[in-house]
Amino acid sequence: MTSKRPLIRRATAVAAAATAAVVLAACGGNGDGSGSGSAHDGHGASASPSVSPSASAPAQQGDHNAADAAFARGMVPHHRQAVEMAGLAATRAESAEVKKLAEEVEKAQDPEIKTLSGWLASWGEQVPATGEDHGGHAMSGMMSDEEMKRLAASSGKAFDTAFLQLMVKHHEGAVAMARTEQADGTYRPAKDMAAAIVTSQGAEIARMNALLGRS
Repeated sequence: MTSKRPLIRRATAVAAAATAAVVLAACGGNGDGSGSGSAHDGHGASASPSVSPSASAPAQQGDHNAADAAFARGMVPHHRQAVEMAGLAATRAESAEVKKLAEEVEKAQDPEIKTLSGWLASWGEQVPATGEDHGGHAMSGMMSDEEMKRLAASSGKAFDTAFLQLMVKHHEGAVAMARTEQADGTYRPAKDMAAAIVTSQGAEIARMNALLGRS
């Protein structure tokens, strides 16, 4: 009897191990246990792939709202006009400071136009057509067609003064649009761009007012 007992114990242990293996395999394969079970038995890792995509998809696709789309749609033509105004300075401005400022405006805003247009395309939104009516954006500080024509027809000190006055107004419109995006938008890259616009264009407004002799 004593010689048989180790054998019996060994057989019982083997059988128990085999049963445990079958149970574990069944658990791991089905993954249909309750939420409380998966949270404590280590099945969270196997369950997460089926949960994560469905949970993260809305975050990836719905991470922008109407305010973000409005910001991008408004800022594309707004930036385009600023770049157009800046382009006039190369051959019309007399002041080196005005020329330098114009170059900085063009260098900063041209890449942002591409970024904003890319966002709109990725969101399924229409990118504003080039050369659309400027007058429709007067509330955001944009120049009318007539104002643009007068600016293009000027040169020397007259151009410098007109350019600075109009660009201050233009920048103030952009800052207002950016502040709206900061308050109402949800798309982080757009909010970051808005913050950068508030900072950079706010500083340029101060520079332009100084050049105009304004306090």
